[in-house]
Amino acid sequence: MNKIQIRNKTLNIPLIQGGMGIGVSLGNLAGHVMKEGGLGVISAAQPGYLEHDFKTNTIEANIRAMKNEILKARSISNGNGLLGVNLMVAAEHYDVYAKAISEMDIDVIISGAGLPLELPTLSQNPDILLAPIVSSAKAMVLLVKRWLSRANRLPDLIIIEGPLAGGHLGFSWDQLNNQSYPSLESILEDVLQSLKENNWNIPIFVAGGIYTKEDIEMFLNLGADGVQMATRFITTFECDANIKFKEAFIHAKESDIRFVISPSGYPGRAIDNKLVTTLMNQEKIRVKHCYNCLKPCNPATTPYCITEALIQAVKGNIDEGLVFTGVNGYRNKSIILVSELIDELFPERKNHG
Repeated sequence: MNKIQIRNKTLNIPLIQGGMGIGVSLGNLAGHVMKEGGLGVISAAQPGYLEHDFKTNTIEANIRAMKNEILKARSISNGNGLLGVNLMVAAEHYDVYAKAISEMDIDVIISGAGLPLELPTLSQNPDILLAPIVSSAKAMVLLVKRWLSRANRLPDLIIIEGPLAGGHLGFSWDQLNNQSYPSLESILEDVLQSLKENNWNIPIFVAGGIYTKEDIEMFLNLGADGVQMATRFITTFECDANIKFKEAFIHAKESDIRFVISPSGYPGRAIDNKLVTTLMNQEKIRVKHCYNCLKPCNPATTPYCITEALIQAVKGNIDEGLVFTGVNGYRNKSIILVSELIDELFPERKNHG
């Protein structure tokens, strides 16, 4: 199995565990993915939600918790793998968090939910790789040209997220409802062509709907350097979410996976429940406390508070929480170890030690 060299860092298996917030991928999950040789990712979406001063001192609580989760991941990993943090462009105080995270003991900052055009000017730590998430070749070219003109650097790797992913999606509501979106395969083809035309040498990882070892092999054969997977890691023992959150996937049917609008303006994919039904009926859920978490969100007009909905879900209040999922979430039918999942996805690694 090919190791991937990205600048001065080595990834033993071509796998990124996608960041999942709030609190679904923290230090425990990320550390166990690292231990197996992958890139474990902590979500920077409100990691301090359990801190005593989270409501009153949110930024400091999140930064403090992030440092603790990084320490946890590093201690679990036994020095294996790489550690990343996923930071959403749509996050309020994006610049504050980007600068703070750049001073922490991590290998990669991954950034999507909007184009991270300013990331290389905010994160100037030469030891940290920068990995933007894009959903089209057009967006990739725009971003790379901006990075070159503003900061004279290329992304260290790029993640292409297709329309079958979970969480916030870079596609319009109409495209998703009408299934008029391009396939991940065709986006990858366009991206590889654009890289070639511009003579850019950047490793490409693909994300969204990748579920089996056959899916991984197909994308590697199509020219991707690696894959990002998130939904499959939810039903692992080491995932940081409550057991009821994991069981929501085990009990879900394919018809339970629906689109939902986020206060950020981006559509997302989630497991159907009381909250999703309320929102789809265009009813509003009153915001009791504003966490100032998303840039475009106005507490007076937003249909619901996404921080509150995600916290309810990760704590196990599934009816009133928002349970983001990729398109294949209903296929997660048992809770397994991270090591078992990675053995299933990369069986050849057993033979290479």
